[in-house]
Formats: sequence, C-alpha cells, structure tokens
Amino acid sequence: MRFGAILLTFLIAGILPAKSQVLISLLLGDKLNSGKVEFGLDGGINYPNMRGLSDGKAKGLFNIGFYFDIKTKNPKWLVHTGVLVKASLGTYGLPVYSLNNPDLDNAFAGGQVQRKINYFNVPFGMKYKFSDRIFAIGAVVPSLRSKAYDIFTNKTPDGGDLEYSRAIKDQIHRLDFGLMGGLGYRLMGGNGMNLTIRYYYGLVDVVVDDTTPNQYNTSVYLAIGIPIGAAKAREREAGKNK
Repeated sequence: MRFGAILLTFLIAGILPAKSQVLISLLLGDKLNSGKVEFGLDGGINYPNMRGLSDGKAKGLFNIGFYFDIKTKNPKWLVHTGVLVKASLGTYGLPVYSLNNPDLDNAFAGGQVQRKINYFNVPFGMKYKFSDRIFAIGAVVPSLRSKAYDIFTNKTPDGGDLEYSRAIKDQIHRLDFGLMGGLGYRLMGGNGMNLTIRYYYGLVDVVVDDTTPNQYNTSVYLAIGIPIGAAKAREREAGKNK
C-alpha cells in the first residue's frame, strides 16, 4: 500500500502544477514515511549556466520538489530519488539577437537575454553517510523539458524596465540527462533538515540546431531538505519494537 502511494505521487508529479504537487506531498507525508523510507520537501536556490556559451553567466533561481531516501541493508548507504517539480536551467547575460521586428530590435538594442528552460528533474542515485550528520550524494539525472524562453530585457531612456519573452521550446531538446554530486549536513543529530550543496553536469546538447556550438546545462544547487512526517514514522517504528 505504501509503495502504491509512492507510485501515485510520482504520477501526479508529471501532470499537476508545482503548487498542487507540493500540497499533495504535504498531505501524503505521514503515509509516505516509514522505518525504511524517508520522504520530504526539497528546495532552494540554484545557479544555472550553460557550457558552450562564453557570454553566459549564472543567476540565482528558485526550485522546489520532494525526495525519497530509501534504506538499504548497509546503514551507511541510502537509495536517493525524487522529483524537482519546479526547476529552471539556462543562462543569463546573453547578447540580444534580431527578433525580425524593427521596433523590438530598436527597443532592446544594447540589452541582454536570459535563457530560461523549465524542467522536471528526477535524480536517481545513492547517499553515503560518513556519520549521522555528514553525507555525500551522487546521482544520474534525467530531465523532461516543459517550457523554454529567451527573455529580453533593457532600460528605457527614462530608466524604466523593458521585458519581452520569446518562446523557444521547439529549439530545445525535450530530454536532458546529466550527473549530479554533492555534500550535505544533517541537523538535530541526524534527524532534522538536510543542508546540501550539489553540482549538476549536463551531458546532452540542449539545442536542437546542429549548426550551433554544443551547449550543455550546468548548475550549482544550494538546497534544504525538510522531512515530512519523519518524527511520527519513528514513533510508529518505536511502538512496533516494544
């Protein structure tokens, strides 16, 4: 029954908006946690950039999702998975290019472009516990692209802000794949929140057009993992063992 709830949560992740997914995750938290599985929310700030674009630079973006840590026979090793349901990659500070519209080209001349690509990220890997507090994480990360935009920005002569979003979804591959590694620290003697720093290294050329230089997603993640219902799960397990 518990694994059915886990499967249901993953299916929900593919069809509902991020806010609905997080709400359902909170409601199911007590059901998804057990002595063998820890479930929680995972989110923070990531700083994406793209290898292959020399003009790009990182810019902080918000992300949120949920995670599962599944115990193995070896207490130091955990299977780690989950879904980042709101996760953007891309880069910032690209030079403007022609929009084939003289008015828009004039308005954004001298401005810059942010390339923002929204994904559903599904890491699958392992956590290794050096102690109750300190751990390392490594995973492969397949990702499904949902939306993609080039966001043009500039200043007006009187100091106002101009912005124009151009959808580029058809120019970006639907699937991305990469490797992720990082280190983490667990609060409250190993029973509280997880604080992690992770690095994502994309392996798939993002852009469909083969005439352009290869471009790959990268990102640094500063994340907080908050277990949902874990304390109640430990109380249930303690009651069973009496």
